[in-house]
Amino acid sequence: MISREAWVLALSLAGGGLLGALYFGGLWWSVRRGVLSARPARWFFAGLILRLGVAMAGFYLASRSGAGALLACLVGFVVLRMAMVRRARHGLASLEPRRAP
Repeated sequence: MISREAWVLALSLAGGGLLGALYFGGLWWSVRRGVLSARPARWFFAGLILRLGVAMAGFYLASRSGAGALLACLVGFVVLRMAMVRRARHGLASLEPRRAP
């Protein structure tokens, strides 16, 4: 049987991944909307405030379960960030013009 602590760590890890998806997905969305907007500073500032608020609330909730849960949440957040950076780089590489041999 899986202990309560293991469940807390697993949920914290998944929660960190969800926080990362919301944070970096929101960043991507804010940048795309802001670049096309007549007032990009509003999009960037509002996106920043919203993303930081959600991330801080999520990390606070994880910290209430202990340092291990907070660390697991942070690991999930960072792992998702690395995955999204890798995906973005792959997407940018596919946009580069190919040279004839």
